[in-house]
Amino acid sequence: MSIDIEHAETEIEEVVDLYANFVNPGLASLMKFAGFGDVELSASGCYLYTVGGKKFLDCVGGYGVFSLGHRNPVVVNAVKDQLELMPLSTRTFFNSRTAQLAAKLAEITPGGLQYTFFSNSGTEAVEAALKIARIATGKTDFISTFDAYHGKTFGALSATGRDVFRKPFEPLVPGFHHVKFGDADALAAAITEKTAAIILEPIQGEGGIIVPPDDYLARASQICKDFGILLIADEVQTGFGRTGKFFACEHSNVEPDILCLAKCLGGGVMPIGATIGTHDVWTKAFGNNPLIHTSTFGGNPLACAAGLAAIQVIQDEGLVEASEVRGAQFMNGLKTIQRDMPADLVEVRGKGLMIGLEFAVKDVAELTINGMSRRGVIAAYTLNNPCVIRIEPPLIITSDEIDFALNALRESITEAVDMLADL
Repeated sequence: MSIDIEHAETEIEEVVDLYANFVNPGLASLMKFAGFGDVELSASGCYLYTVGGKKFLDCVGGYGVFSLGHRNPVVVNAVKDQLELMPLSTRTFFNSRTAQLAAKLAEITPGGLQYTFFSNSGTEAVEAALKIARIATGKTDFISTFDAYHGKTFGALSATGRDVFRKPFEPLVPGFHHVKFGDADALAAAITEKTAAIILEPIQGEGGIIVPPDDYLARASQICKDFGILLIADEVQTGFGRTGKFFACEHSNVEPDILCLAKCLGGGVMPIGATIGTHDVWTKAFGNNPLIHTSTFGGNPLACAAGLAAIQVIQDEGLVEASEVRGAQFMNGLKTIQRDMPADLVEVRGKGLMIGLEFAVKDVAELTINGMSRRGVIAAYTLNNPCVIRIEPPLIITSDEIDFALNALRESITEAVDMLADL
């Protein structure tokens, strides 16, 4: 593809100016400073193409959105077909796509999860879970964990465990208590007669790709049973094969009372969130008033068509198994790099293709991300820990693409360390 450099530079400048004047000036400055001053043009598979004529291997994957890659043709065609029929529901009659996706989710999710409330995002899925837990239990309080990330609306932010996002908006929703992630005893100790539920990520994403002890989620589940409270599993980022299981709670054979999903559920084409609960939870929450919690656009036919197609692709193409195999390849390569430069890259951790690289110094992590970008690989740090770079590529990534990313990472770390040493 031929690029008119002068025209491209003008277009990029115009878009950046629009961001600075009409979207978010601070974000515009931050993106330019971080070396992401180009403009997205198109994407396909594992690759992103920019107005500036550059091609990038996407190792962020929309933080779990693009698990099927960009513009998966099965999902795109399903959405196109639905668009020709009816994109949005009148909310007057039953809708077949909504019903079919809810039934499919009941089929593939663990345990007795049966009923689904559809929304438009992960944050909304968490908001629904919190409201449902309160009305189902008649209790008000929740236990979450430090450095957890559940979203940034008021309820979800109240569950989120980082003060940098919470403090500016306080007072938040009352009744939220935070304990150390990975410490099951701390969960039990925090329970009171007011506790409605414990909400946990099976693996903390924005907290720095933190993998808890193997028995943590199972112990948390048993604690909930012992105290008669609910377990909410936030799998917005870990769901749909990301960790080498269809759902991360399956690593621990845990069956949550409420499950929150989003991101990959839309197949990288449509936004959709889902809150799934057991028969007992749903009866208590919606039994007296089926309209106690609603969403105008939640469960719309376009999004549900995308969700059905996305699940089909994951199953038909064996992407859960691919995540496990490619994740092992990526982890082995990353651990080799870590062994070669342990003073700088202090830890590699994760499951499947949800991997975190923790650096000793934040500046090295930031410069490494910039260096990878200049070498054609997109990476990003986690919101709650800027010392950690996340690796979350599409589950369709190939062996050769992983090797390319590993080489770019090694070169970028070396460059970053040398640059800081010269200062």
